[in-house]
Amino acid sequence: MSGGPLIVQSDKTLLLEIDHPDAQACRMAIAPFAELERSPEHVHTYRLTPLGLWNARAAGHDAEAVVDALIKYSRYPVPHALLVDVADTMDRYGRLQLANDPAHGLVLRALDRLVLIEVAKSKKLAGMLGNKIDDDTIQVHPSERGRLKQALLKLGWPAEDLAGYVDGEAHPIELAEAGKDGRKPWTLRSYQREAVEAFWAGGSGVVVLPCGAGKTLVGAAAMAEAKATTLILVTNTVAGRQWKRELIARTSLTEEEIGEYSGERKEIRPVTIATYQVLTSRRGGAFTHLDLFGARDWGLVVYDEVHLLPAPIFRFTADLQARRRLGLTATLVREDGREGDVFSLIGPKRYDAPWKDIESQGWIAPAQCTEVRVTLTDAERMSYATAEAEERYRMAATARTKLPVVKALVDRHPDEQTLVIGAYIDQLHQLGEYLDAPIVQGSTTNKERERLFDAFRSGELRTLVISKVGNFSIDLPEAAVAIQVSGTFGSRQEEAQRLGRVLRPKADGRQAHFYTVVSRDTIDTEYAAHRQRFLAEQGYAYTIVDADDVLGPKLPSME
Repeated sequence: MSGGPLIVQSDKTLLLEIDHPDAQACRMAIAPFAELERSPEHVHTYRLTPLGLWNARAAGHDAEAVVDALIKYSRYPVPHALLVDVADTMDRYGRLQLANDPAHGLVLRALDRLVLIEVAKSKKLAGMLGNKIDDDTIQVHPSERGRLKQALLKLGWPAEDLAGYVDGEAHPIELAEAGKDGRKPWTLRSYQREAVEAFWAGGSGVVVLPCGAGKTLVGAAAMAEAKATTLILVTNTVAGRQWKRELIARTSLTEEEIGEYSGERKEIRPVTIATYQVLTSRRGGAFTHLDLFGARDWGLVVYDEVHLLPAPIFRFTADLQARRRLGLTATLVREDGREGDVFSLIGPKRYDAPWKDIESQGWIAPAQCTEVRVTLTDAERMSYATAEAEERYRMAATARTKLPVVKALVDRHPDEQTLVIGAYIDQLHQLGEYLDAPIVQGSTTNKERERLFDAFRSGELRTLVISKVGNFSIDLPEAAVAIQVSGTFGSRQEEAQRLGRVLRPKADGRQAHFYTVVSRDTIDTEYAAHRQRFLAEQGYAYTIVDADDVLGPKLPSME
């Protein structure tokens, strides 16, 4: 018995005592392989899963390191059966390898012959495997490389892909660290360089960095390594244009070398930036724009915000396994549970920097998270109590009782740039009118969005009400306060993206503030607790206060 902060249980749950002096060190040690499930005030619950252990294995953590971390921080002796299971699970990764054979092309090779015999009998692999070459090797149809990896993952035998990549069409790309167009010289941060090196060593996979930590620069540096034509997939046109601006400023690329493939333009150039929306749009039931994947001999495909990757893109990515693929995200959490498809088709997690690590280095702003609970009026409570179950979250999330609280929070930070973020358009219009602030929503034209964002960046506009379009890939470094009034049910990824809007480092080093306003005694509170799980895993704690404290003369413990 060590008196450590962790209790390791035989059902693969890990209980972390938050008030223990070693809790932060323990959290950092288990974060690469354990997933946070619940995060109440005093004890956080993590779980060991096969995918979490395989991601850790692919990122260079071996079973010995995982076992050492569990034993080092555990308060009680760790169940021996669990340690054996961790070692066995991690050992399953890579016992099958995809490789290129000089005589037979793509093959599935076994380091454990019996595993190959087992999976070859599975009906899930029907049509994917070819002739048996020897007792340890079976031919694979090249077009099935991605689907085979998906199927093997589901069978519990994730294959290590060593089959290599085509170089694609060469195109000169260099980082312009000496400065360009009058910009000051700059250099990649140490963690950005480490992320690129880890990705390049693996050839494909995902880099996980906090919002505001410069994921675009990681993408640019990967492009400079590839020196090849690049297809970049982004969430929306505004994000695509931000990518273009950064690439022109930070690399040797010129405007003429970068094409936009969106609802507005259809340009295919050596570097092409396309939106997920246009690629997944259908005409006559067919995905008419997916030909873009084959339009050029791409040397690199970059997936921005890979946690939002739509299902049709997964299907097409299965055919792109010979291309280098880089996924960028702040969180690998997917609310549809398709993390396994990211692992098998884009690639495993190659690099993951904890948010608090990046914060301690000064690269993202320190943030204070506060949950403000409002009490519904009697009329609102009656409407909520008698509503159908599917309508209850909307009613609780959009309660008018939240309006004065939001205004009081805005007024509390008179000199700060503030984003008010919500999910329901009617509520956003109420807030816009109540706060006398403009609204950016899905129907706002790209031209108007960019005008409002520019006004916000310049300080001409201090408060902006924004819909779910603000969840991702919007570069508003001046934002220091975010007030969330409603969200997509219990989405952890959305919570992370919204906090990320205020994490850009401030010139004077001041703190960022993230408020979430929820209705007490409703499902709104339950969803808020679920939404906060990912950020709790990153070390952020929420202070819970009452609306009366906000509306009163002083909000306790806020500065």
